[in-house]
Amino acid sequence: MTPVHHRSHVDDLLSFIRASPSPYHAVASAAQRLEKAGFRELRGTDDWTGTTGGSFVVRGGALIAWYAPEGTPAHTPFRIIGTHTDSPNLRIKPTPDTGSAGWRQIAVEIYGGVPLNTWLDRDLGISGRLALRGPGGTTDSRLVQIDEPLLRVPQLAIHLDRTVNEGLSLDRQRHIAPVWSLGAAEEGALLRRVAAAAEADPEEVLGWDLMLHDIQPPGYLGAEREFVVSSRLDNLVSVHAGVTALAATATAAQEPAYIPVLAAFDHEEVGSGSDTGAQSPLLERVLSRSVTARGGSPEDWSRALAGAFCLSADMAHAVHPNYAERHDPDHRPLPNSGPTVKVNVNQRYATDSTGIAVFASACERAGAPWQPFVSNNAMPCGTSIGPLTAARLGVPTVDVGVPGLSMHSARELCGADDPGHLAAILGAFVTSG
Repeated sequence: MTPVHHRSHVDDLLSFIRASPSPYHAVASAAQRLEKAGFRELRGTDDWTGTTGGSFVVRGGALIAWYAPEGTPAHTPFRIIGTHTDSPNLRIKPTPDTGSAGWRQIAVEIYGGVPLNTWLDRDLGISGRLALRGPGGTTDSRLVQIDEPLLRVPQLAIHLDRTVNEGLSLDRQRHIAPVWSLGAAEEGALLRRVAAAAEADPEEVLGWDLMLHDIQPPGYLGAEREFVVSSRLDNLVSVHAGVTALAATATAAQEPAYIPVLAAFDHEEVGSGSDTGAQSPLLERVLSRSVTARGGSPEDWSRALAGAFCLSADMAHAVHPNYAERHDPDHRPLPNSGPTVKVNVNQRYATDSTGIAVFASACERAGAPWQPFVSNNAMPCGTSIGPLTAARLGVPTVDVGVPGLSMHSARELCGADDPGHLAAILGAFVTSG
C-alpha cells in the first residue's frame, strides 16, 4: 500500500471502530460491509443446499463468513482468518441501580483483563443489546448505542490518597461503580434510559448484554500523525482487516485456490468458552455445512480440512520505551514496521516454522514488512484464539498481530501504517499459495 492508501484504510478503520462499541455492533458493522460486497446472510435454520458466492452467519457477537464461487469443488481447502470482536471493559450487572452518599450509580462487572486505572475519569456511554419480548412467546434482539457522556468512574483526589502515585493503593474493584446522577438509587431508572435510546418499551425488555464504552472518538497522534489512538484496537484492527480482505475476494476474477474464511469470535478475552467462542463447534459446523451445501461428502470435508490453514490475527506488544526490560532483548517490535509473527514454544501461540513460512510468503506477495515477536522468558506469555482453533479443527495455525502499546487500556495505540499492512497481508494469504 502507498502512504495515501494506508491513510485511507485507517480512516475507514476509525469509522468502523466508532460504529462498533460492542461485539454485537462490530458484527453488525462487518455484516453491513460484507453485504455491500455481495455477501448474503445465512441463518442456521435455512436450507443451504446449492449455496455459493459470499455468505456469512451471525450468532450474537460472532460472525463466520466465506466466499465460494459457483463451481468451486467441495474439497477446496480453507484459508481461515481468525479474529475476535470483544475487548476488556466494564459490563452492567442484571440489577444495575445502586448508589451511595447521595449519588446515583450503576453496578458493573469487570470483563477480561482491564487496567482499571485507564477507565477512571473518562466520559462513558452505554452499548450492547436488549432482549425483547416478541409476539407469540418469541424474543427479539435490538442493538443500543448511547454515545453521550452519561457515566464516569471518578478518581479519588490525591489529597485523600497520598499514595496513589505509588500504585493502585485502593482496592479498585470495590470502587468502580460509575456515577450518573444525584439522588437515591431508583429501581428501573437505567433500564428506562437505555430502552428509550433503543426505542423500546421497558416492559418488553427481558434481559440485556450491556457494557460501557469511552465516547472519545478514535484519531491520529504524533508529530506526523504516525500513530492511531482508540478504544478497542484489540481486536477491531484485525476484524476490520479481515473484512476488508474477504470483501476484496468477491471481486477477483480467477477461480480461488482456497476458500477464504473470516472467523470473528466473541469472548476471547475471557477464554472463548461460549457458543460464540473459538472453543465452540461454531466454525467447524458452519464450514462443514458449507461443504455439504456444495454437494460435498464426508471425504470432501476431510480433504478441505487437511489442506486448510489458519492465520490468527490479534494485537501484539510493541516494545515499551519506559519498560524495555519487560521485553525480550532481541525481539523488540516497533509500530509502522509491519505486523508481528508471534512465537511461543510452549504453544501459548500456535506458530511453528511452517506457519512463519506461510506468513512470510504472504508478506512478500503483499509487499509488506513483518517482525518476529517472542515474550521475555521471565514474563508470562499471553495467548490468543490460534491455539484453540488449531486444537479444535486440527489445522496448522500461525499467530500474528499489529504491535501496539497500552493493550487492554481504555485507549490503545498502534502505528498508522500497520493496519493497512495487515489487510494487504490477509488478502495475499487467502488468495494465494
